[in-house]
Amino acid sequence: MAELKVRSEIAGSVWKIEVAVGDEVAQDDALVVLESMKMEIPLLSPRAGIVREILVAEGDPVAEGDIAVILA
Repeated sequence: MAELKVRSEIAGSVWKIEVAVGDEVAQDDALVVLESMKMEIPLLSPRAGIVREILVAEGDPVAEGDIAVILA
């Protein structure tokens, strides 16, 4: 299965990381919760897979299009 780079859809900051490297996730599972303008927006998995890498940490700023998680 090819790697899939999950990108932030908004600019904001990482409020909470919901997964760990090696976790199995299903489609639409929350991977990371972003905070923007006092709203919490979950970054959802577009398909089932295994978390290969997490490229953000809680509190990090993210821009729209930044890669947050890589799934295998």
